[in-house]
Amino acid sequence: MPSRYDHTRDDLAELLDGTPRYRVDQVWSGMYDRLTEPDEWTNLPTTLRAELAARLPMALTPVTESVSDAGDTVKFLWELAGGSRIETVLMLYPGRATVCVSSQAGCAMACGFCATGQAGFTRHLTTGEIVEQVVRATRRSRQLGRRVSNVVFMGMGEPLANEAAVWAAIERLHHDLGLSARHLTVSTVGLVPGIRALARRPLPVNLAVSLHAANDADRDALVPINRRYPLDELMAACRDHLAARNRRISFEWAMIDGVNDRPSDAIELAGLCRTLRPAAHVNLIPLNPTPGYPTVGSPPDRVQSFRDRLEALGVNATVRRNRGTDIDAACGQLAAGQPVVLSPR
Repeated sequence: MPSRYDHTRDDLAELLDGTPRYRVDQVWSGMYDRLTEPDEWTNLPTTLRAELAARLPMALTPVTESVSDAGDTVKFLWELAGGSRIETVLMLYPGRATVCVSSQAGCAMACGFCATGQAGFTRHLTTGEIVEQVVRATRRSRQLGRRVSNVVFMGMGEPLANEAAVWAAIERLHHDLGLSARHLTVSTVGLVPGIRALARRPLPVNLAVSLHAANDADRDALVPINRRYPLDELMAACRDHLAARNRRISFEWAMIDGVNDRPSDAIELAGLCRTLRPAAHVNLIPLNPTPGYPTVGSPPDRVQSFRDRLEALGVNATVRRNRGTDIDAACGQLAAGQPVVLSPR
């Protein structure tokens, strides 16, 4: 049975056929304005509330919840119909609250340093399953007296491999949950057709590209999809996206000890960024530990040195503060409790 949030207004109108037309607005408001359950929709008759509770179920069954960073990071583990599991992370910062959502159960991109990629792909999520993650995390954020302002599609899965459902979710988040498109970010490992599709979409969401290497030989090893869409094609798509959107593109760079943290790597990365100047930004992410990838993250002094070198080369770069590492909620660690395939490295 689909998630409550898979239903459109037209679906609800059909479901509520025979009741006053304003009932659709009341149900929609309960779902998206108040984020409440049918039994709390007291502006509806009791019998109708009971019927809607049965016919509009939630899709995510809570399994566990983990808390870190003195309560500022919460990781939710959900089970879907059929037994697949996904994770969602709520992160509270001064002045904002961000939800990191999953778009697939597992991931087929097979990036060896990422726990989700190590676990393999199970299935795409529906639009409703994506939206429901944000709704449930927003409920928790409200309980903590905070308002969710940002959503990043950086959880489990490759969002642009599930572009249609992801975009439908973005429209729902923007139009119905009231989140600004400029506070919605879609991350990709470099699916060129998806980047081009995103550039044609009507809302100016942010694009983040998980780059991790700036030459094809190294990137082929780290990000296998590069063999299908090599850097020349990827950068051309990024330039076209920039021309269409005029929005800064972020490059994600997991700092891996002795693999992509050398001075030569910084020079190559700066060369790529200059083709997008001044609209490229680099997020340096100290590699988080995963069971299937024995190589460790770069030490802090090398991360800082790499950032300083990029800045000296004219590239805007920041070091992302890891959140929730101790509960496996940080970047690259989401695996929904699934076993990983040990890397042959």
